[in-house]
Amino acid sequence: MTKESPRYVAIAAELRDRIAGEKLAPHTLMPSERELSEAYEVSRMTARQALALLENEGYVYRRPPRGTFVAEPRVPFHIGSFSDEIIRVGRRPAAQLLWAEEREPTASAKAAFDLASSARVHALHRLRFADDEPIALETTYFPADLTPGLLSEPLTGSLWQLLRTRYGVIPVSAQATIQSIVIDDASCTQLRIRSASSGILLTRWTFDEAGRCVEFARDVYRADRASFQVEARIPVPVDE
Repeated sequence: MTKESPRYVAIAAELRDRIAGEKLAPHTLMPSERELSEAYEVSRMTARQALALLENEGYVYRRPPRGTFVAEPRVPFHIGSFSDEIIRVGRRPAAQLLWAEEREPTASAKAAFDLASSARVHALHRLRFADDEPIALETTYFPADLTPGLLSEPLTGSLWQLLRTRYGVIPVSAQATIQSIVIDDASCTQLRIRSASSGILLTRWTFDEAGRCVEFARDVYRADRASFQVEARIPVPVDE
């Protein structure tokens, strides 16, 4: 016998479709728990579970005692330049430099760049914004030999643009792995989200025209404010 999904899951699905289908404006007041329980003929607890599910998914946010409201839509990112992606959706990118230093590479950065044992990297940690809203924390590495004087440059704009104009390095492709994580407390504070919020860890490699890795990064995005669009070619099956 096939089991039905819990009632709150079905209610959340209908509300999710209503938000998307009716294109409800951000910060629109959602029905209350009492109104949902009456409309769907369920308990207040079931209505509360439906709203909690939508809140965890980033579709709504709560402002007690005023109620539950439609959240801002997520920024739909492609793998690439944060600045370019934010501009593409009509918002203003910005960056706050938290620290920058020349140092020995991490094992991951060393492998990404195929560096000799004595090589150094430039490492940067930045808080990234869309308009005035914090979206992501980026930890970015560049081979020091490739980017001399980088730490003396303004580091609050597009690093890809800086690679092009200052070093003649042209990023042409990027690849990444995407993982779901729980964001640590310090990062939650910087991103202005509650403790133990869900996040997206993007581990990213950027390549130039010669296929050389010129940037390695580990970016932590707010799961409630970002989504990633991925395209893939489907291989033609080989007849056995």
